[in-house]
Amino acid sequence: MPRTILHLDLDAFFCAVEETRNLDLRGKAFAVGGKPDERGVVSSCSYAARRDGVRSAMPMSQALRLSRGLIIVPARHHLYSEVSKQVMGILHNVTGLVEQISIDEAFLDISDIREDPERLARGLQARIRDELQLPCSIGIASNKMVAKIATEVGKAVALKQIKAQGLAEPPNAVTVVGYGEEAAFLNPLPADMLWGVGPKTSKRLSELGIHTIGELAKWPESEMIRLFGENGRELSRHSKGMDDRPIETERETKSISQEITFSRDVRDDKLLQKTLIEMSAEVAKQLRKNNLAGKTIKLKMRWPDFTTLTRQTTLTNPTDQEDEISQAALDLLKAVRKPNQAVRLIGVGVSGLGVPIRQLGLWDVENEKSRKLQEAVDILHEKFGKNVIRKGE
Repeated sequence: MPRTILHLDLDAFFCAVEETRNLDLRGKAFAVGGKPDERGVVSSCSYAARRDGVRSAMPMSQALRLSRGLIIVPARHHLYSEVSKQVMGILHNVTGLVEQISIDEAFLDISDIREDPERLARGLQARIRDELQLPCSIGIASNKMVAKIATEVGKAVALKQIKAQGLAEPPNAVTVVGYGEEAAFLNPLPADMLWGVGPKTSKRLSELGIHTIGELAKWPESEMIRLFGENGRELSRHSKGMDDRPIETERETKSISQEITFSRDVRDDKLLQKTLIEMSAEVAKQLRKNNLAGKTIKLKMRWPDFTTLTRQTTLTNPTDQEDEISQAALDLLKAVRKPNQAVRLIGVGVSGLGVPIRQLGLWDVENEKSRKLQEAVDILHEKFGKNVIRKGE
């Protein structure tokens, strides 16, 4: 029996949320992100700003050069997370088969819903608009890959039409690819729109004279496997519109991390150590909140020339305690950084996650006391803020 998969993408999500809080921003060129004099980048930009050439991940200083009078709005990630939860709540009212893939994207399996898919999509779109004042675009197909590509194509077509009218508005597109029409829909599209085609694969395909998905689909699967290994099998299947991946209603957390890019390069040892300790505490808190512990501690560093490296160490036992995480991270920092070496970015993470194992020996009570104390501190921080209680210097 054919499946019906719906892919929903909130249009310019961060900006759309900011517009609901400040109506004066509507229709104006603005960007959510960091300050240009502190190496800020564009997290999201309005459609008026996009008309000037501004794009996500662009340095804010460059965005200001492209769009005169660009308004910069500081990011409020906690707010965006709360609004995202409200959107996902609406989606779960439609079906329990929801897979959230990012803060502003999700797949729904609506195969068992008898309502016409396009009508359902437009109703969902209208509800999100009416209840939350947020625009979104939707793609519908028989599988996840084609549904997501349908969203991308629909948005591009709608934005082209809107631009031709001299407007700067969200696309609000709904695109349906009927069962059996997947290959015909994909054929004229660029090959790099397929899942699994990154820059290196795209370059290799181009060297082979393959520029569109349709051209890729003509190659025998055996030849794709010879050229690209097991990835070639997926390339061949995807080019024909085939994708049998199910909706994953629960996504396993593989790692928890924190990182910061400094507004100025840092050489101060004490500041770097203090930053690592604070981030380790936040990572540990997130581990405990999710009832997880991990054995692998990872340090991430970026130098002023943008060279980035990671180093990791594996503990004997899994941990969710900030002291153990920070000590391992500090040891890695000492091993990798030369004296007085400037640092642009620093981060710490924990992987190899699982449920904490509490095997308390007869005389081994100190660790258990420390854990219970930390849990009490977590509760105080949650209720009264981080400054209500701190460790003595």
